[in-house]
Amino acid sequence: MLDNRPYGRRRFLRDAAVGTAAVSAAGLGAGALAAPAQAAPAATAPVAATTTGARRSGAVSFRWWGTSGWRIDIGDRTVLVDPYLSRYDTGLFQGAFNADTLLKVDTDIIDPLVDRAENILVTHTHWDHFNDVPYIAGRTGARVFGTLTAYHLGLAYGLPSGRLAPVKGGEVLDFGDYTVEVVSSLHSRNGGWSMAFPGVRVSPPPKPAKISDLPEGDTLAYQIRVAGGPSVFFMGASDLNERNLAGLAPDVAMVASAATTSTADYVPRLMAALDYPKVVVPVHWDNFETSLTNPPTVAESDRERLDALIAEVRRVSPHSRVLVPEYHTAYRF
Repeated sequence: MLDNRPYGRRRFLRDAAVGTAAVSAAGLGAGALAAPAQAAPAATAPVAATTTGARRSGAVSFRWWGTSGWRIDIGDRTVLVDPYLSRYDTGLFQGAFNADTLLKVDTDIIDPLVDRAENILVTHTHWDHFNDVPYIAGRTGARVFGTLTAYHLGLAYGLPSGRLAPVKGGEVLDFGDYTVEVVSSLHSRNGGWSMAFPGVRVSPPPKPAKISDLPEGDTLAYQIRVAGGPSVFFMGASDLNERNLAGLAPDVAMVASAATTSTADYVPRLMAALDYPKVVVPVHWDNFETSLTNPPTVAESDRERLDALIAEVRRVSPHSRVLVPEYHTAYRF
């Protein structure tokens, strides 16, 4: 539970600027929101990654896939961030967490949603971020960007080294229609100021079998800048080194909800470091062991934390618009 600091207890007043069902299609500062769109059509065969430098045609959209997962369509090109779609039960949300839960991939859920991908950006390698990445990369031919741990885990799953791109933070990668800037970041802390499954992989391990075989493995954030479009910042965990965020100034920030108050002044530091984004989208607040069905399932304690996050963003960055996303909905900023 949250303690009695203002951030922990503050509740927000929901209004028409919050939530996809209530947000107007105009006046978001960074651009208009599109109407809800259906999920991408099912693929009939594996799709090869698009060649770097290919030109896009069409609009840019961002679809939330729960936790910190996103599908970004830049014309006919697709980038994924932390795509975790299998969402199986580990006991975490029932207070009976089982670290020996076997890893599994639900292809019946993944295949209709992932018809293509050229790049997959991995913030860290906990199961709720990395679980489905090897399958999706193998199916689509996508290139996987992540830490050295992600690289070694990819090898353990049998992915070719030529499709695994280790990054550390500081890289600015050019894909023609968009760039990806890699940011060295930090994983959030639990109530004991620690975390689940810390550690890194410095060489390829045996193929992982259970969720504890996927350690945190260091944490990254990413910023995508679309040519002629928005700059969007993606987090996968609720901590930061604000010095690494200097100069990013994104139009839109996908901000992870804090599970505890272990990180001091999380929201004020983050908003200031990102130069007070025009649009703030809270992520990693849903129950990621339930299906991707709207409205998202939210535990009561996570609802309180989401409310507190929104209230604090509004307090310290009053000109930012807050958008609470729904699954599969195409947003255009």
